[in-house]
Amino acid sequence: MRAHTRFFWLLAGLTAVALGAIGVVLPLLPTTPFLLAAAYAFARSSDRLNRWLRKHRIFGPLIDNWHRDGSIDRKAKQAAIIVIIATPVITWLLDAPLWVLACQIAVLSAAATYILTRPSPSEYRR
Repeated sequence: MRAHTRFFWLLAGLTAVALGAIGVVLPLLPTTPFLLAAAYAFARSSDRLNRWLRKHRIFGPLIDNWHRDGSIDRKAKQAAIIVIIATPVITWLLDAPLWVLACQIAVLSAAATYILTRPSPSEYRR
């Protein structure tokens, strides 16, 4: 692979990790899709960073589950749903405009539906 192509994928992976890290604290910015994108990019650019991400004690198993069978761990689903429910409540308590609350609920409902319809890893291991 050419050096500029590897650099592009490395930059894409680092950007995705940064956005995923920001998504840990910002409810509407998802973490998992960015980490999956980072894993894809690092697989094309950096063996060291790919290994680091795949062996990460928190994110590694989530990435492996997704790559293996498109599944999401039950604890990850529970955490996501808790944040999804808490976000509009916090927005409402902060007295945000009604249109902001409505947009949040629409987007978060779609996200919750997607998350809840993904299989759990244990369904494939039986």
